[in-house]
Amino acid sequence: MATGTGLDAQLGFAAESTVGTPVTVTKFVEFNSESLAWVPSFVEPAGLRVGRKFKRASRLVQSRKTVEGGFEMEWPTKGAGLLVAHALGSSAVPVQIAATTAYAQIHTPGGLVGKGLTIQVGRPEPSGTVRAHTYTGCKIKSWEFKLANDGTLTLTLEIDGWDESTATALATATFPAGTQVFNFQQGVLKLGGTPSTASGEMTVAGGTAVSTVVTEISIKGENPLATERYGIGQSGVKKEQLENDFPTLTGSLSAEFNRTELYDLLKNNTTTALEFTMTGSLIASGNFYLISFILPAVKIKAAAPSVEGPDIVQMTTEWEGYDDETNAPIQIKIVSTDTTL
Repeated sequence: MATGTGLDAQLGFAAESTVGTPVTVTKFVEFNSESLAWVPSFVEPAGLRVGRKFKRASRLVQSRKTVEGGFEMEWPTKGAGLLVAHALGSSAVPVQIAATTAYAQIHTPGGLVGKGLTIQVGRPEPSGTVRAHTYTGCKIKSWEFKLANDGTLTLTLEIDGWDESTATALATATFPAGTQVFNFQQGVLKLGGTPSTASGEMTVAGGTAVSTVVTEISIKGENPLATERYGIGQSGVKKEQLENDFPTLTGSLSAEFNRTELYDLLKNNTTTALEFTMTGSLIASGNFYLISFILPAVKIKAAAPSVEGPDIVQMTTEWEGYDDETNAPIQIKIVSTDTTL
């Protein structure tokens, strides 16, 4: 039953075999908002001609094309691991846990070359018609997981893409049955301990759950890309976006003031491991839906407590993740019933 509003919108994606070559989207996620847009540049007429003082429409042409924007979604317990793989350049595949219906994905950073997404957004008109806008050659420029007080875990993606088609048919959206989202009460944050990697998975021994009240956590990655690879003979479409600077891992904690637990890490330039885990419902045999983040070498870059009245003193802590030269700079682990990305 059509509503003619955003209630009928859909967003799907799929991995491209060749970056920039469109494929039919096969995975769909519930999303909060999107801002994907096809953005052309224009070559404006500039020649002087006696008797005319306005620029002529016949001389205006579209030159270069790009896709900008992104989308925000609540992180689901199923069906979205492909987005993490493209955010990190991971080559992870789901591996069955014992003889259960639970599968683990261990995502660590890798190369982004050859990784492209086709993303399709279905945008409803008031008439009830849902118009398909299909974007090709999409790479993830930045990603941010965020959990706020009494909220759900969200993922925000910033996208850079090649081109858009409005002629591709709208795909039929399907969603994994029984999908849930992760909520505030399911999160555990630990600092410190000794990270190590065995059999391809990083763990932290001896980490301590934070005792201070943390009301919000953000974990963000930036993938610097050469997005201006336009050349003669390419019809205004860019070549594959390549990494052209150091990627960064940053984040923040909003918390009550705790000098020993957080502020002293800044003062002493202490390197600490950070482990953030969200555990959902039971899958089977003691295995739960899960998403966890481990950064083995975090440096606190800012921590500014301030007294702003009679209430509890608050502090926003900003940190950056580094390479400890032993383990991956970040690991994102997903446990779900997904057998493929």
